[in-house]
Amino acid sequence: MNTLIDPQDRATLVAASGRLDFEASAAFQKELEAAIAAAAARKAAVIVDCAGIDYVSSAGLRVFLVAARAAKGASVAFAVHSLTTAVKEVFDVSGFGRIIDVLPDHASAMTKVGAGA
Repeated sequence: MNTLIDPQDRATLVAASGRLDFEASAAFQKELEAAIAAAAARKAAVIVDCAGIDYVSSAGLRVFLVAARAAKGASVAFAVHSLTTAVKEVFDVSGFGRIIDVLPDHASAMTKVGAGA
């Protein structure tokens, strides 16, 4: 799995690609936790672009849950966007769409977290 983290003025953008499975989950979780901590210090949001994630396992779902909880605890707005059909289906079946802000695209995510478009 590859991750690109781009801290901007009002939001830290995280672009992930590849398979978010058991093997990749620990490293991705550490990257998200670091992004959330840095965003909290800047009073910024964290937005995860999931367009490049082609598979997510239960371990990958746990990463998103832990990140959403960490963001909430740090008063950091957190959202994901551009889920592929396969990943969106996993989010829908698991109910994660009710726990995490899942938006269709980058502009919607920026608006939702209050970071503009």
